[in-house]
Amino acid sequence: MQATASIVNHLHDFWHTLKHSFNNLLPIVVVVGVFQALVIRQVPEGLVSMLAGLLIVVFGVAIFLRGLELGIFPVGKNLSNAFARKGSLSLLMAFGFCLGFSAVVAEPALIAVASQAEMISAGRIDALILRLLVAFSVGVVVALGVLRILLGQSLHWYMIAGYLLVVSVTFFAPEEIVGLAYDSGGVTTNIVTVPLIAALGIGLAVSIKGRNPLLHGFGLVALAVMVPMIVVQLYGIVVFTLLPAPAEPVVAAAEQLLAGAGEQAQHWLVTLLYGLVGMLGDLLRMLIDVLPIIVVIVFFQYGVIRKAIPYLRRTVLGFAMVLIGLYAFVVGLKLGLFPVGRSMAEQLIGLDTLLFVYLFAFCIGFATTMAEPALIAIGEQAEEAANGKLRGNHIRLLVALGVAIGITIGVHRIITGDSIHYYIMGGYALVIVLTLLAPKFIVPLAFDLGGVTTSEVTVPLVTALGIGLATHIEGRSVLMDGFGLIAFASIFPIITVMLYAIASELLYRLKGAEA
Repeated sequence: MQATASIVNHLHDFWHTLKHSFNNLLPIVVVVGVFQALVIRQVPEGLVSMLAGLLIVVFGVAIFLRGLELGIFPVGKNLSNAFARKGSLSLLMAFGFCLGFSAVVAEPALIAVASQAEMISAGRIDALILRLLVAFSVGVVVALGVLRILLGQSLHWYMIAGYLLVVSVTFFAPEEIVGLAYDSGGVTTNIVTVPLIAALGIGLAVSIKGRNPLLHGFGLVALAVMVPMIVVQLYGIVVFTLLPAPAEPVVAAAEQLLAGAGEQAQHWLVTLLYGLVGMLGDLLRMLIDVLPIIVVIVFFQYGVIRKAIPYLRRTVLGFAMVLIGLYAFVVGLKLGLFPVGRSMAEQLIGLDTLLFVYLFAFCIGFATTMAEPALIAIGEQAEEAANGKLRGNHIRLLVALGVAIGITIGVHRIITGDSIHYYIMGGYALVIVLTLLAPKFIVPLAFDLGGVTTSEVTVPLVTALGIGLATHIEGRSVLMDGFGLIAFASIFPIITVMLYAIASELLYRLKGAEA
């Protein structure tokens, strides 16, 4: 009887997670459907395959999230609480590094962006090296972020100094890597990392006397976004400046790869059979992706805390669901989200006016952000920590508006062919100025919100949209112009939230002066 009740509860929880996953995808389906019906007025090629891919994504994300809830999150929270009680700085920093590294290596959105970068650069950028560099940098910065919370230091100077360094490196970085570097920073904090890292930061701030959850608890996500931008740009300087170029031009090779991918998509039966044969190999690669998290948890649980994992059977089931969900997610990307983004870009560019391209970019940015589960969770945590100073719904609207504006400006950059250097440097210069002017309590939250704006569903679609636009606009480089939209989606929410806080503070002071 008890076992039956447990199964019913698990099914109920999975159904709830599945609805969340579907709600996350629904805005994309609605926006794409409206544009197809009212603007483009034609059925896209490979519609059945796209719909099947989108359905697989929904189930993959739901299984993945449920696996996190059953297996990884409970163990991770128990470890964080145990280390906080021990009060050991070295253990906390080591755990922070390992947690950041292992979570980012298994991040689905980063896997998607890295694989696209490797394909488009014709192998010049190595997907595995890119992911390891990003994961290592996030691990280091989470460890430093833990130290910042323990010391009670303000995030202001970390972010100002960090983004001054980001802008300085951007000035010297080759154009081929800038968009990818900022996109890599934007996708490090997503479906896996945000809950784990945010829980670690807020948990430490709550457990340490004299720390404010809003002022000190937030900020780990912001740091995890910033540092990979620097590391990936340095990697690009090595690859594109110091190492010799391949005999075949990168862009030409990329075009051949993209064309080959299109031909394979037409022979869907062959692709399906090939996919079935390679399933075991893909599942093994997914196991390798998730393995670092398993190793970290087992090592710290048994080697450091020296206690058995509670509910071991449920935890093992959770890890298995993470593996299956991650595999389904990647399969769904290839079948559904990437083709949708490329198809919409091709169809919209073919219209008589570019107005609809801008309108689509704005709508897809706003709609998907409003449905982002990580943003809803952060908004609720911020409202609770701020004791009434902030409203979760206001935060969501401000962030969604910032993402919509950012993606629209990013699309404009691709259309005009402008260098991404000046947009990025100008955007973060404005962020630095606003950081100095904004109320201190809003700065950590604003930067964290810039890191949770793009979901595991939005990132592949936006990436594919940028690549599609760069592919079909004459004179554009897929590698130099195709990446960067996620970066814009990360910058502008920071700006809108800080402007809102500055304006609110000024109004409060004016009302006080009048009284």
